[in-house]
Amino acid sequence: MKVAVQQQDLQLLAKTLQEQLLVEVPSAEVFEVKCAVKKDELMVLVQHTSDVIINTQLIFAVLEEVLQSLVPHKEQRVQCFLRVFGEQLPYAKCFLTLQQRAAWEDGEATPDSYSSSPSSPSSALTYFPSLDESEEELFDPFADAPNLSVLKSARQVQPILLGAVLLGIIVLGGGAYFLTRPCVMSECKEIQNAEQLKTKSPQLMRRAKSEKELVAVQQQLAQASAALNTIPSWAPRYQMSEELKASLSGRSEKINQVVKALQLASLAAQKVQTPAYSLEELQARQHLWRQAIAPLEAINSSSELYGLVQGKLLNYRVRLHAVNQQIFTEEKWLKKLTAAKAVANAAQNREATAKSLNDWQKVRSTWLVAINALNIIPQSSTGYQEAQKLLIDYKPKLAVARDRATKEQLAVKTYQQAVSTAKQAKVYEQQKQWQAATTYWDQALRSAEQISRDSLYYTPAQSLIESYSAALKQAQEKLQVVSSLQQSRTDLNKTCINGIRICTFTIDNRGIIVRLTPEYDQVRQNSLVNPNSQMSNTAVDISNHLQTLREALAVISDNANLSLFLYDSQSQVIYTRTLGE
Repeated sequence: MKVAVQQQDLQLLAKTLQEQLLVEVPSAEVFEVKCAVKKDELMVLVQHTSDVIINTQLIFAVLEEVLQSLVPHKEQRVQCFLRVFGEQLPYAKCFLTLQQRAAWEDGEATPDSYSSSPSSPSSALTYFPSLDESEEELFDPFADAPNLSVLKSARQVQPILLGAVLLGIIVLGGGAYFLTRPCVMSECKEIQNAEQLKTKSPQLMRRAKSEKELVAVQQQLAQASAALNTIPSWAPRYQMSEELKASLSGRSEKINQVVKALQLASLAAQKVQTPAYSLEELQARQHLWRQAIAPLEAINSSSELYGLVQGKLLNYRVRLHAVNQQIFTEEKWLKKLTAAKAVANAAQNREATAKSLNDWQKVRSTWLVAINALNIIPQSSTGYQEAQKLLIDYKPKLAVARDRATKEQLAVKTYQQAVSTAKQAKVYEQQKQWQAATTYWDQALRSAEQISRDSLYYTPAQSLIESYSAALKQAQEKLQVVSSLQQSRTDLNKTCINGIRICTFTIDNRGIIVRLTPEYDQVRQNSLVNPNSQMSNTAVDISNHLQTLREALAVISDNANLSLFLYDSQSQVIYTRTLGE
């Protein structure tokens, strides 16, 4: 290094030293490095704020390591200083004598030069912990030195490099990288942290009172293990790090088993808050509780997690018992439902072969048994809805059986029942409940049709049959339209939501009108504007998705037998499809 070194080279050297400090020293982001030359000696000043705790030896060792890698082909003396911002005098200094390095025939540094350290015999390192005021003049060269800070250096320096500085940067790009790896030369905080966590984690596990606290401990273990992964295999403490990782991973796995059990129990508890709609759903809840309980029961009394587990197990067992009772009760009612269906089948078989009044009385009694069995199924049972649907089907058949059994005597009642059922069907029509209207029109029609030919009400019944048939047909057509529209709305809802809302829709006399949302349009436009960006694959996906969306909407249009109009968020037509296309 020459005395008359150019200012830009000194600035580059300061930047190089500061960047290496960032690698080696955790608090280096608050440092500022300056370089100057006085009396043919290089002087390096490192400044920091007063609230930072400094490892003086580590700072000087890093400076020496970098400077030794930059030394030219002759001996060079260097003075290094540490000073607090705002102070005139440094509080520590060191003298370095950097020796010439051997070189390959092609001019590059030998591999040995990559492993210089603070204790290398190629330098003379002397520390002076304090200075007196007589040495203040040593710092005059730094008065005009450029300030260099990671937070302030916004422009890239384009220095006129000296040969030695250029060679030093090449060296730093090679062997110095390996020396900056964790636990190779610097103190191994990763292992220290892992050992501390290994010691205190059992106590943290014992103190945990909830899933959240357990997860927090697990996260600490994971972070410590991840930090150990950064230790290279050639580091002196690599084997120790592997043993620590195994220990931490074992504890993490124990916690993980308990956390999974607690999460399953939490899921089961959430499901219990809503009524079950099938026996299978109850059995699924039973399975969840068993899955949560089984791993917790395997935790023995010597485990750190035993206290937490025992507090949960009693509650979980009580919950499982409650579900077991629900299943037992549900199975009883489902057996009733199955028996009622069997009796109904018997009633239908008897009705098919009935040839006398006695036969029809037996038919009536059988239907009555089936209906009574369905009536006692409580609303809390998962079979309640099916029982109600069966009742709607079975009750008219019971009425038919009674009509046939009493013949003329019940003709009036049958006629009145047909009229009453028709009125109810009209009420459902006014309420646009087409399923119920269809069912009741069907019941009314059957009642009218079952009036015996030799009954006095046979002729009036014929006129009812004609009007009821027309009403039933009309109700069925309405039901089909409503069902089709409902299915179309369901399909459109599914199609228009895929992570985000893709589109909105309306259905009217013109057909199905679909509009893309501004959010989806924005995603689509972004992919079109930047087709060659890193998101090009996403652009292709968006383009393909729009085509897929059009195809899906076309299928819905065909199924509904309605025209389709697709607009973007600005009401511009993207795609239309009329009937017959």
